[in-house]
Amino acid sequence: MEPGDNMAEPLDKLLVRVRNCQICAASLPLGPRPVVQIARQARIMIIGQAPGLRVHKTGLPWNDASGDNLRNWLGVSREQFYNPSLFAIMPMGFCYPGKSTSGDLPPRPECAPAWHHQLWELLPNIELTLLIGRYAQRYYLIGEAYATLTETVRHWQQYAPTRIPLPHPSPRNRRWLSQNPWFEQEELPALRARVHEVLGDTQR
Repeated sequence: MEPGDNMAEPLDKLLVRVRNCQICAASLPLGPRPVVQIARQARIMIIGQAPGLRVHKTGLPWNDASGDNLRNWLGVSREQFYNPSLFAIMPMGFCYPGKSTSGDLPPRPECAPAWHHQLWELLPNIELTLLIGRYAQRYYLIGEAYATLTETVRHWQQYAPTRIPLPHPSPRNRRWLSQNPWFEQEELPALRARVHEVLGDTQR
């Protein structure tokens, strides 16, 4: 069965196909290991770039310093973050794409068109989608994103309350954060409040 053949299949069966995906295997230096976290009850969707090397090795999404920063931004614990009934995690590329001269390669372009829509069809409870980085923002904010990530994130209120664009929480982005203090002063408090609103009692 190829991607897109059966839009109505149960989520557990679709996830089996996702985790056995081989569509770009020849382009992955360490081979396929799709990393996703999804349950039908999920309330918040996180769409980032692609797993890094540590995430590839552990199979746990955002299991690195970037993830620590992201959880701090959201004001949630690891237990909450890794509860698939609360958070769905579906990167633009499900597998580690390999290294470039300046960091990881971009996410493979095959993943999102092949799988994202099928997974969205089975997630009726998502109230908030976090678009982390320019790849997610370009894909999901077609005709709405600004020319740069900074401007898109700066205008986050235009997309709220259902979508919030964010920069990547990598420690490498400290310079960006220092150059854009409005992000921590204005957007992060609003982000945490919205996460708390969506999660409700589970935030306590």
